[in-house]
Amino acid sequence: MAESQNVEWKESWQDDYLKWICGYANASGGTLYIGIDDRGNVKGINNAKKLLEKIPNQVTDTMGIIVDVNLCNKDGLDYLEIVVDKYPKMISFHGVYYYRSGSTMRTITGKELDRAILRAQGRTWDGMPVPRLKVEDLSQSAIALFKKKAIGRGRITEEETKVSDQVLMENLRLYDDDGYLTRAAALAFYPDPERWFTGAYIKIGFFGESDSDLLYQDEIHGPLIEQIDKTMDLIYTKYMKALITYQGIQRIERFFFHPDSCREILLNAVIHKAYESCNPIQISIYEDHMYVWNEGKMPEELDSTEKLFEKHSSKPYNPKLANTFFKSGMIEAWGRGFDKIRRGCEEYSGPLPKYEFSGGVMVLCNACDLYLQLMRENGSKGTQEEDAEKQENIGRLSEKLSEKLSEKLSEKLSEKLSEKLSDKEMELLKLLAEEPACTTSNIAEKLGVSRVTITKRLRNLKDKGIIVRVGSDRKGYWKIME
Repeated sequence: MAESQNVEWKESWQDDYLKWICGYANASGGTLYIGIDDRGNVKGINNAKKLLEKIPNQVTDTMGIIVDVNLCNKDGLDYLEIVVDKYPKMISFHGVYYYRSGSTMRTITGKELDRAILRAQGRTWDGMPVPRLKVEDLSQSAIALFKKKAIGRGRITEEETKVSDQVLMENLRLYDDDGYLTRAAALAFYPDPERWFTGAYIKIGFFGESDSDLLYQDEIHGPLIEQIDKTMDLIYTKYMKALITYQGIQRIERFFFHPDSCREILLNAVIHKAYESCNPIQISIYEDHMYVWNEGKMPEELDSTEKLFEKHSSKPYNPKLANTFFKSGMIEAWGRGFDKIRRGCEEYSGPLPKYEFSGGVMVLCNACDLYLQLMRENGSKGTQEEDAEKQENIGRLSEKLSEKLSEKLSEKLSEKLSEKLSDKEMELLKLLAEEPACTTSNIAEKLGVSRVTITKRLRNLKDKGIIVRVGSDRKGYWKIME
């Protein structure tokens, strides 16, 4: 036996330990031992029989509950075992509510107390009713998106979606016992959930060299079912720069953090957020890292990055909302979302995100080594900047080579070119005039198109009798026919 969340050792009894009993009753129960030191050694107590009568009476008088107080003996030393059951309603001690969390005892107040009271009643915050919300008020586009995703992932059959919106909400358990739509329904499907819950949106900002250097920002509003895709589109088209790498002839855009991992982190933020806090999810993006914050909390036992990436059960902060997202196919059950985050990071050979749990959940996502290397090599130029520069270079090349072509090609060939060549073929021909020994792969890289496309254009030029290959593919050169 060792001290744990449900076991505590004390050498002697103090009335202040009634708080521990209150905390155990409000959490998951536990056992308090009196007469054992912090190392687990039995020291014994002299007033065991007196305490056998005193403690049960104190507990009943101050909290109105019953606990088992047992007299134990080891090596002739008496000690007490106080067994506390979990109670179905919240218990207070002198008007204060205590809760056992990990190895600490703390007071709970305000919104956290409201949550605890609901939990003790077998209810959840997102399962509470929104009396004025009607099924006709829900967003048809959000419902259509839900059905499309659910069918695509095989979570719901197409036949199961051919029902009225009311039946669909009933099947998703989004009505309470009195027939009202719940908060989860309002969050997931109402066109403007902020009407009911301030802060039910996502805020994105791009920062420069410091946290105060905000360069631009966006807000994503609407049903939560739609917010995820909209946010991902914004992040990976506007906020993150893609740097270019090649695998053979294949041109690959590399972001500093894998999109699949980012999506799972965003989904976790949406599912675990405390929407009663009235604060939006906040995403702060920098050149090579990103923070995702939400004012929610993870299960108490998952209090470190290491534990999150170990196998664990799924305990969403908003279970009805989580079930809706699970049915849509957007999240996994059994805590498998963290496996998807890990796989994305491994695919990029990047570090796992780091989690902090102070005042909410903060996730730090750092760039992978390859991205940092590409930043150093390319001077942090992203896809759009690279493409613009490439187009400018092509323009300069065309001007430079047009004169060379006019000198190199006969008047007859020039007439043939103007009649037979497209702009793309002319662009290719100008490059061959400048670099006759250029290989197909080199040409594809320089012009920013696929090797297959270049092969077709070269074949067209050869078929028209304009160019011919002299020598081997590797050591030969392109000859422009006179």
